[in-house]
Amino acid sequence: MTTLPEELALSRLVGELYDAALDPSLWSVVLKGVRDFVGGASAGIVAKDASANRGFLCFDDGSIAPDYTDSYFDRYVGLDPCTMGHLFSTPENPVSTADLIPYDDFQETRFYREWARPQGFVDYMGAAIDKTATTAVVFNVMRHESDGMFDEASRRRMRLVAPHVRRAVVIGNAIELKTAEAASLAEVFDGLSTGVFLTDAHGRIVHSNTVGRAILADGDGLYASSGRLVARHPEARQTLGAALAAAGKGDAAIGTGGIGVPITAGEGEPYAAHVLPLTSGIRREAASSYDAVAALFVHKATINLRSEPEWIARHYGLTPTELRVLLAIVEVGGVPEVAETLGVAGSTVKTHLVHLYAKTGTSRQADLVKLVAGFANPLLN
Repeated sequence: MTTLPEELALSRLVGELYDAALDPSLWSVVLKGVRDFVGGASAGIVAKDASANRGFLCFDDGSIAPDYTDSYFDRYVGLDPCTMGHLFSTPENPVSTADLIPYDDFQETRFYREWARPQGFVDYMGAAIDKTATTAVVFNVMRHESDGMFDEASRRRMRLVAPHVRRAVVIGNAIELKTAEAASLAEVFDGLSTGVFLTDAHGRIVHSNTVGRAILADGDGLYASSGRLVARHPEARQTLGAALAAAGKGDAAIGTGGIGVPITAGEGEPYAAHVLPLTSGIRREAASSYDAVAALFVHKATINLRSEPEWIARHYGLTPTELRVLLAIVEVGGVPEVAETLGVAGSTVKTHLVHLYAKTGTSRQADLVKLVAGFANPLLN
């Protein structure tokens, strides 16, 4: 855990995270700082597909041995009861192990016995920072037995830092830079398929890339007025203006505003906007030739579809563990097979089946299979 005053530590971390948005090589070091701020032994950002039981590592702090990282994605991602956690978590609502599965049940799993316990990990806390209909990018921190379990103070610090992790990841994906050492920031931005505007604190446009100029020419969601960038929808105009003004006061001032600001369009497709401060670190150096305090990235908004598992869980009020058992019943069959697949005792599976029958109004495993099949029919969603 960090020894700096919390406000100072968070301010420093935020700046480092936004630098990592431009230079991915910084992620390992930055995640070490995030890990210490939250209070844990390991931190990472992973992409997971709960329905397919697969995933890959985006960035980590280097604290987990490569063999264990490889084995996680090769054999244990489907056995990890926290894989379903992304359906229930957001940057504003991180979840820990006990939120997802009774801790006694967790200790019975093959995942805990074969992967977590040998490394001394006893607790997990994660927050989904980006979702599609089938996958999620999850920021997570794990605790070692020497640290004890996550407490409310750790959860609060996770809520403070997770929105900034999300902004850095989303903007980093939009930029797709290998390094931030471009001769001109404008040259880099001009080659992007995302609209980019460099502005001052009052929204005055000092540079826009080709896609950005096309967005302004369309004039549907954003337009230029006396050289200032303006959103047509009043709520977006207010949120965007506040985020750009805050960017001029430094990284910490921007807070969580400007993360995925919806830009409502009248006739065309809706957009989402993300604000990156340019007032410190390598971002200030990259923007040194411009009188700009912020870079605004504007791209077509992704429809926020829920996956079939998420629909089912929310519709019937299922816990993550109950959802895992339900999907396993559909995919592999009876209680013995499910117990083997999930790495838990058969009695545990039977207990969750009783809960599933009660919540879904069914009485047989075959009825559960039909239920899930019904949700897979697009006419019923």
